[in-house]
Amino acid sequence: MVHMAYPPLRLFCGQDDVCESTATGTATVAKNMVSVPLAEILPLLADAFHSRRTWLRDFAHDDVTISSDLYEVLMAYRRMRRPSA
Repeated sequence: MVHMAYPPLRLFCGQDDVCESTATGTATVAKNMVSVPLAEILPLLADAFHSRRTWLRDFAHDDVTISSDLYEVLMAYRRMRRPSA
């Protein structure tokens, strides 16, 4: 299977290059980076994952910055959910 490189998707919200806020107004923008509460995007990501949305794969290799506390909890959860040998 041949994988083609696609240009990154960009969202335009009028005259500005990048949307400066979300519908709830909780996002902040800094040079193509957006900081939002996890609670705001998690339901959307979960729905996209369970609905097998193709566009989600476009971002599969993007880096995501999370707090060290959340990372530790996620790693502990990953170890706990592995089936026993």
